[in-house]
Amino acid sequence: MQYVSEYRDHDRVQAVCRRIATAVKRPWRIMEVCGGQTHAIVRYGLDQLLPSNVELIHGPGCPVCVTPDTAIDAALEMASQTHVTLCSYGDMLRVPGSAGNSLIDVRAKGADVRVVQDPLESVRLAQSDPAREVVFLAVGFETTAPANAMAVDIAHRLNLQNYTVLVSHVLVPPAMEMILSQPDRPVDGFLAAGHVCTVMGFQPYETIAHRYRVPIVVTGFEPLDIVEGIELCVNQLECGRAAVENQYVRSVTRAGNRVAQDLVERVFEVVDYPWRGIGEIPASGLALRAAYHRFDARRRFPIDVAQARIDTGCQSGAVLTGRIKPQQCPHFGRGCTPQQPMGAPMVSSEGACAAYFHFRPESSQ
Repeated sequence: MQYVSEYRDHDRVQAVCRRIATAVKRPWRIMEVCGGQTHAIVRYGLDQLLPSNVELIHGPGCPVCVTPDTAIDAALEMASQTHVTLCSYGDMLRVPGSAGNSLIDVRAKGADVRVVQDPLESVRLAQSDPAREVVFLAVGFETTAPANAMAVDIAHRLNLQNYTVLVSHVLVPPAMEMILSQPDRPVDGFLAAGHVCTVMGFQPYETIAHRYRVPIVVTGFEPLDIVEGIELCVNQLECGRAAVENQYVRSVTRAGNRVAQDLVERVFEVVDYPWRGIGEIPASGLALRAAYHRFDARRRFPIDVAQARIDTGCQSGAVLTGRIKPQQCPHFGRGCTPQQPMGAPMVSSEGACAAYFHFRPESSQ
């Protein structure tokens, strides 16, 4: 397929890896901040093609994985009410809340939980059934925020009275700064997610690169994209540079998508927000602005989601911040599998634990 097959060309990928092996003189740790990139790395064995002194570290780039327990608990409470239809992307249905249950569990007990492909489906559902309260679980990074903002804006213009969103949006740059601020800073360079930067551009990363003296390379998702991004990052590290470079030029510009940014800015405001397994990160989340508060599910359903947490031993926080690899968790592939997940990274199609389980079966032995 044109524009895909050429980015999976084995010979071209190998040639880039050979150039990396020639260029690298010191050990470097590079973190990809995207679950899709993590899956491509593990699926195609890209980390195994690199020289041993280039280590790839998996970061908190899976939106399902970082959605906090409190958001899942709120969704469970709302979905359990008889007059509510809760809409969600499919990945979210098996993510456990603080008590270990999930949206699949409450659906099995009769709750009206539906999988949608985009937020506008939930708007149409609210239009078609005014007698029911329709709640959309809005999760994700900057990538999905514009579509979710558009859904709220359309509901506002339609004056829908039975539509709300349970917002759990998070932002990538604050998470990168949190990782870089750690005393034992685990990374030397970053691969930034191309789809996030398609929306936000890469200008916001320039301040981070300068402040922390760290190279950041905006990178695509196919094997050739990723190894080219690694090569650009290694070349910067070897010569002591710290700048933002754009490997994903076929989609990303410095300014990004201004129309999408303006829509997100109109509907949402930046707030402090908790990340699953990590804790609260300042200015890392989005919440509805006052003009749209009537579409805020947390205000429509003021429920107490404080529950006693079940300590499963899941080490998702360590995985999401790159402190351990999935197979280093004692539960990986044993007590924690995709069929019986202990944490979100084993559930999501972008989770690092799921990637290792499916594509590195030897690591679960």
